[in-house]
Amino acid sequence: MLPFASGDLLLVTRAASVQFCRPFRLRLIRVLTDRVTYDGWAWIEGYELDARGEAAARRELFVQPSGLRVLSPPPAAARRRR
Repeated sequence: MLPFASGDLLLVTRAASVQFCRPFRLRLIRVLTDRVTYDGWAWIEGYELDARGEAAARRELFVQPSGLRVLSPPPAAARRRR
């Protein structure tokens, strides 16, 4: 189980995977648990945010969760639904 929840704002950097040359923010939609991965890796889905904090692109990423940093907790509305 990953320490992330839908709605979390994550900072994706080179620490998550060498493919990410420039850091970016990602609003997490979900962790894709139906895909086979290597130990210590995971598939996640989310929206890459632009400079204004708005969704710029929907992405599926293969990452090392230990390299992701949570920037904020999920919005209050998402916490209430759980």
